[in-house]
Parts: sequence; structure tokens; C-alpha cells
Amino acid sequence: MAAQNAQILFPVNVPGAFDYRIPHGVNIKRGDFVFAPIGKQMKLGVVFDILEDDGGRTLKDIAQVKATQPLSVEMLRFIEWTARYNCVSPGLVLRMVVRSYKALDPSPMVTQFSPSESLPSKMTASRQSILEHGGPFPARASEISERAGVSSGVVRGFEAAGGLIAQNLPVDGPFGVPNSEHGGIALTFAQRRASDELIAQVAKRDYNVSLLDGVTGSGKTEVYFEAVAEALKKGGQALILVPEIALTQAGMSRFEARFGVAPAPWHSQLGDASRRRVWREVAQGRAQLVVGARSALYLPFPNLRLIVVDEEHDTSYKQEEGVIYNARDMAVVRAKIAKHSVVLASATPSLESLVNARTGRYAHVILPERPGVVTLPEIDLVDLKDHPPEKGDFISAPLIEATNAVLARGEQAMLYLNRRGYAPLIICRNCGQKLKSPDTDSWLVEHRATGRAMCHQTGFSMRMPTACLECKAEDSLNAVGPGVERVAEEAAKHFPDAKIEIFSSDTAGNPAEIAARMTRMEQGDIDILVGTQMVVKGHNFPKLTFVGVVDGDLALAGGDPRAGERTYQTLVQVAGRAGRADKPGHALIQTHQPDHEALAALAAGDRERFISAELGLREALLLPPFGKLAGVIISGEDLKKTEALAKKFVSLAPRADGVEILGPSEPPIGRIRGRYRRRLLVQAEMTVNLPKYMKTWRARVKPPSKYKLQIDIDPQSFM
Repeated sequence: MAAQNAQILFPVNVPGAFDYRIPHGVNIKRGDFVFAPIGKQMKLGVVFDILEDDGGRTLKDIAQVKATQPLSVEMLRFIEWTARYNCVSPGLVLRMVVRSYKALDPSPMVTQFSPSESLPSKMTASRQSILEHGGPFPARASEISERAGVSSGVVRGFEAAGGLIAQNLPVDGPFGVPNSEHGGIALTFAQRRASDELIAQVAKRDYNVSLLDGVTGSGKTEVYFEAVAEALKKGGQALILVPEIALTQAGMSRFEARFGVAPAPWHSQLGDASRRRVWREVAQGRAQLVVGARSALYLPFPNLRLIVVDEEHDTSYKQEEGVIYNARDMAVVRAKIAKHSVVLASATPSLESLVNARTGRYAHVILPERPGVVTLPEIDLVDLKDHPPEKGDFISAPLIEATNAVLARGEQAMLYLNRRGYAPLIICRNCGQKLKSPDTDSWLVEHRATGRAMCHQTGFSMRMPTACLECKAEDSLNAVGPGVERVAEEAAKHFPDAKIEIFSSDTAGNPAEIAARMTRMEQGDIDILVGTQMVVKGHNFPKLTFVGVVDGDLALAGGDPRAGERTYQTLVQVAGRAGRADKPGHALIQTHQPDHEALAALAAGDRERFISAELGLREALLLPPFGKLAGVIISGEDLKKTEALAKKFVSLAPRADGVEILGPSEPPIGRIRGRYRRRLLVQAEMTVNLPKYMKTWRARVKPPSKYKLQIDIDPQSFM
């Protein structure tokens, strides 16, 4: 056999793969994990390609092939595609895939104990406690002793007496095998028709995308469960992407009820051991059902048959740092490469997905109503020009009256404001200075519950000062505007007998605390829930019949071209929390812009009116889905050098028809973590290969050390 070379990609930020010689007699294939020398170090990489050796170069040898499951050829292509489309190095994408090097090794083994079939004649209270409270079994001695309230010596003594059996078992146990026939509920006629459409798509075992477009509370989850069940048959794997970690936790019980076992979870709060276990079990094909946040898309599934993107419109699917990508769009790409199904589910689909469905690129599966007698909530606007709150307050009289009526009926209310903390601005009454982060051009937010001022851009935090940092005037700092803490404080004044809780990322706590708060809400132990966008996604509160939106205009501020769409989506989702059981729901939205197209369409219950107006505007301006966008952020420690680099980059832009470059300009936040920022926006016609254009342009400049040039294809944020 002719000598061969291997192209090895390492999980580092380098332009591409490196060539190495395959030693004689060593069997290597694409996707294998190998060790190879880089300089004086030995690094782990992945074989991306194998080529015939032309004999013209002297190459280093591959040192070792790791005995582990290789990445599939489809996964290699997906890594390559992600890198090319999003204008990043493939090594950075590989680093997202190889999250745990320990997962490449077999699970460590440890002694674990289980009850034996025959018990010793002497059964003490401690031994009885082991049987009653020490499980679930098998378990380590330390786990049993902690649960049973006994010492590890008692556990081992019980084993010596024959009451327990010791086995050498893997630390990372397998996940349960889901049962596709377990726990299905009776679907309505509309739900069954929709699920049959999705099942037929999955059964094709080929690339296809379906948009599951159903109003809030229409049963989209139960419908796509049937598609998941079809994918799981004969050992297939299914991935359900959710936009928030909180949803990953809250939704586990629904999956377990439907499929008999808890799914494998994947999100940023997993510990190293859990991450190692999930990655290994997915790679071996043994974890069939995975529920996770956006990064779960880059797990190495060998037998993936379905990806569900729940709340597909949600901006949380956009990764904004490192490898910048949109998980919804990359899910469609992965399905196309591996030839399987995707279901995009939403009550408020993105305009891009909706246009794809209406033009036939995606199947359009519609759930137009809630099941049974449950109706959509009535939505009304409160014009703050006609109903201004009392001085110093933020809740208007109509919201107060509606909340009082709900509480009088023994039902629940929600007050929504997508702004964390107590107040978004702290200003000195004496000199007018605004409290800012020391290295970032963003205002500090007062968090009165913790007594701190925080930057939500960087996480900077300081104890709330008692005097102005500029003029030193004592007790001069004034909180301006409301956050959820302030709304909760005002609600306590208006509704003194109500049980009020706040739900935001600051107060959510760990997964157990989130679950406990949601349980209290579901059981009616909370009268008024004051929350940010965390309360909007996926929660079902049977006794919640009223939603009051404190500021319906918040998302309309700034220069975001998707502001109208996001406002409409968010407020539909917020209002949709009300009246999901047998009692009708009602939502009131406070606004200064009742004539805005998004708000007027909401009040009229006319989604098509908003979609038509928004699509008409997008088409006229050549914005997605009728045009393409790319953002560029150039940043550095010196303002003048950053501006000069931005201007130089613009001057090197390739000439091309159908491309317009806007900027450079200062973004709303011009400095973050001590680095000055300048933004460009590139607008292109649909016929332009924008990633290729941006890659060509990027190659024309090499930023100086400590200066960064970051490309964002299809930007979702304009900060």
C-alpha cells in the first residue's frame, strides 16, 4: 500500500488542519482521535482527511491512535460547514465538539452496593435504614451512608454480613432506554393530524424541515413528542433544543412522563462528571434522548434522526461569543448533511422560518387553537398618556384594578418587565453623574435585594455607594426607572395581602430552587409572580389568568431592525401564559405607542396584519428574509488605533455588486471591559455568498496584537 498522510485538525484557533505521516502498519480512518506533536508538545486532534503521500515533504509521524469512538464523517462535514459559514477557524468549532477529553476514555470503575436477596438474621435499625433510605441502588458506600444516615463502616459491615452485594461498576452509568410507546396522551383531532404529519416526515429517513406553528397552549410539545417517538424506534437518537437552562430543568418531568425515563441533559451548568457522562453516552449511541441548550447541537450523535428546536424564534439560540452561530440555522444544516428531520416549533415563528414554510421550503404544520374549551387570552392596551401611574409609580390604575379582580377570585396574576434588578439607572441629584462600570460604557443597575450595583454586560459588581463617586455628595444617588425588584416593591404596596415572588436570572437560583418556585406557582402558593423573560418560555400555570406588562415599549428602543418582530413575539408569549386551563385569560399591556404596528396587531388579535406589514417593510429595505446581513465588531485598547483599524478595514473591502457597507460607527455600548468598539453592518442581496465575501475581506487585513476583528453572520444583537 502506498504511503499515506493524514490531515489532523486540533481544537485550537488555527486556520486549518496540519499534515502528518501515517506510520507504516498503523490503521487510521477519518474521524479518529490521534496524538501528534506540535512543537515540543503532544496534542490531541482529529483526522479530517487521508491523502496519498507524494513523497515531496518530510512530515512528522502521528504518535498514537486513541482507542475511542471516532467522529462520524457527517460530524466532520458539519464542523467544516459551521466554520466556513460563520467565518471562524474549524479548530474553534472542534473545540466546541470536544468538550471533555475524559469522555474519550471508558468510564472509571468503582465498587457499588445493592441489596442481596437474602438478609442476615441480625437486622439492626441502621441496616434497616440502609434498605429503606440508602437507594437508589446500586450506589457507592458514601452515597448510601449519606442517604441512610449511617457510617460507611456500617454499609461495609452489612455487605460482609451478606445483606449487600458489592459489584465493580462504571462510575458513569448508562441512561435509561426511552420507550416510544410509554405514556402518550389522547390527542385532539387537530393535534393528531399535526402529529401524523410530523411522524410521516421523520419516517422518510431523509432531510426535511417542518415548522410546527401553533398558538400558545395548543399542545405543540405533545405533538412533537410523537415525532420524537418515531425517531427513537429501532435505536435512533433525538435531540430537543430549548432556549434556556431553566427550560431544560423544568421540562424533564414531561419527557419522563412521556418516555418512561429522564432524558440526558446538556447545558452550561452541568458539572464535569455529568458532562463527561453525557458526551460519552451520546457518542456511543446509548443516550437516545437528549434535551439541551444550543451547544447540545455539537454533541457527536452517531445515529441522529430528529432535532426539535423548541421556541425556534428565541434569540437565546444565537451564540454571541467565541464561535458566533445561530443554533436554529445550524440545526437545519446538520439535518441536511446527515439526512434527517428537523422540527421548528413556535407560537410566534421567526419571519425567516415563516417565509420558508410559506414558500414550500419547509412543511407548514399548523395548530390554530387551544384544545377543548380553552381560549386564547383577550389582549388590551393601556395608553399611558391616558392612564399615567401615580407619581413615582409604574403600575397604572387599569393594571391595579385587573389584578385586584383576579386576586378576589382566588386566581393568580403575573406582572412582566424584562429588566432585572431594582432600577436600570443610578444618577446623582447633585451633579447629574450617572453611575457607570469603570471599564464599560454601560450604566450600573441597582440591585436593592443584594445592596449592589451591577453591570449586566460584564458582570462587574460593587457595593452600592452611599455617596456620589464624582462629587462625593452624601445620599444623593437616585434610582431611575423600574426593574422587577421595584415592580415587586410597588406591587406589595398596592396588594399588601398578596404573596409576591420575583423570577429572574438573578433570583432563579440553582435548578432545584427553580423547580421549587415553579411548583409553588403551579400549586397556587404564589398570588403574583413578577418576572423577566424567564417566565415567558414553556411554563404552564393553571391558575394564572391575568398578565400585566409594565412596559410594552421596552424592546422597541434602539436601532434593532427586528425590534417590531421581537416585541410582537415576546408579548404574544407573555400574554399566552394566561388562561391555559379552564378559566379565560386576560392581558393588559402598558404602552406609550398604542399605534405601533406590533402592538395594534396584538390588540386586534390579527397576526397576519403584523406579518404582512413587517414583511413589506423588510422587503423594501432588503432585510432578512429578503436580504442578508453581516456584522463586524473591531475592538482594541486604544480608541484612535481602533478607529484607524476600522477605517482601514473598510478601505480594503472587495468590490462586489449587491453589497452595501454601513459604518464604521460607535455602537450603543462603545467600550466593554476596557476595549473600545466600532461596528460595521454589511447588507447584501440574496444572490451574494456573504460568508465567502466576508472571509475574502477578512483575509486582507491582519489586526495588530491585542486588537480583534469579529464577524457575525446574520447578527441578532446590535449592542
